[in-house]
Amino acid sequence: MKKTEQQKMANLRFVCKERSSFYRTVTKRVNDYFKDNNISKYGNGTMYLKSLLFIGGTVLLYSLIISEIFSPWVMFGLALILGCFKAFIGFNVCHDAIHGSYSPNKVVNKMFGLVFNAIGANDYVWKITHNLVHHTYTNIPGHDEDIDVAPGLVRLSPAEEWKKHMKYQHFYAFPLYGLASLSWVFRKDFKKFFQKNIGQVENTTHEPIEYFNLFFFKAFYYTVFIVVPILVMDITVWQFLFGFIFMHVAEGLVLGLVFQLAHVVEGTDFPEPSPESGNIEEDWAVHQMQTTANFARKSHIANFLCGGLNFQVEHHLFPNICHVHYREISDIVKATAHEFNLPYHENETFGKALVSHYNTLKLFGHNQYKRKEVAATVA
Repeated sequence: MKKTEQQKMANLRFVCKERSSFYRTVTKRVNDYFKDNNISKYGNGTMYLKSLLFIGGTVLLYSLIISEIFSPWVMFGLALILGCFKAFIGFNVCHDAIHGSYSPNKVVNKMFGLVFNAIGANDYVWKITHNLVHHTYTNIPGHDEDIDVAPGLVRLSPAEEWKKHMKYQHFYAFPLYGLASLSWVFRKDFKKFFQKNIGQVENTTHEPIEYFNLFFFKAFYYTVFIVVPILVMDITVWQFLFGFIFMHVAEGLVLGLVFQLAHVVEGTDFPEPSPESGNIEEDWAVHQMQTTANFARKSHIANFLCGGLNFQVEHHLFPNICHVHYREISDIVKATAHEFNLPYHENETFGKALVSHYNTLKLFGHNQYKRKEVAATVA
């Protein structure tokens, strides 16, 4: 029998009731915004336009490459853009659908969630690793596996064991991010699906349909993006590999950078459970404010391309609200955070967020750098 999410949750709890009034207040104010303006929390015309643009653009780019009407170098350029468009589908369409915030219709959410599978990932595994684990245990070492992107190679939290080569990680981490998409397509989903635990959450019971979907859609992706190009196109194996690998490198860089700029930047915290109680001595919503950061909040380009992932503060507090509304509610969240004397981490531009992530990588690359030292540096 399939377990409920509550049954699958680990024992770690957030136990500071004294500060829970922040979440009640900000939730009421955000709900009042939608009610007063008679606006749905779900997707609107902008959301549908973005879906058409990114899904349609991906199909068009793939078709142009397969047609071979351009020179090899032009097709290589199209492959790079195709990789970016696949990432944009994930950000702008599938992310909301899998959270259930794309549409009030569950069938519509499921349909667009399955698009995630068609571009090489797996919606079911993502629900567990992202919706359940990451959104609950954000930046908590040993629980949030999003800060374990390359264990032993890149140190993304002060609690991770330091190794000598990590003093150079601010240089080599970025090329490694480029491999994230290849790992996702060929390794990550299989590994996560069959892991006994994800973080500290039990992961042993899956419905039969999820086994089918995992293998069927992986086979579909391999057929469309590997078998068909090799059979149809008049190119050598090395030319195919060159285009295929760099398509994924482009996708991986876009995915890696956007996600890392939300949690692994200067100012965000990496709290560990209390050794006495085994809990986080903080309210869950306050914990989200301490561990999450926005970037380029006022940029129309970033807002359009990133699918609200540059509004991670709002997204972590309200994952059930479609990302097209985050810009409007961000002022409410920021004002309420300041009213309750809570942090509202943000970098004004993508460039500043990138520098902040670089600085954090460099900082965590220091020998035996601990969490208390991070807090002292930020203070």
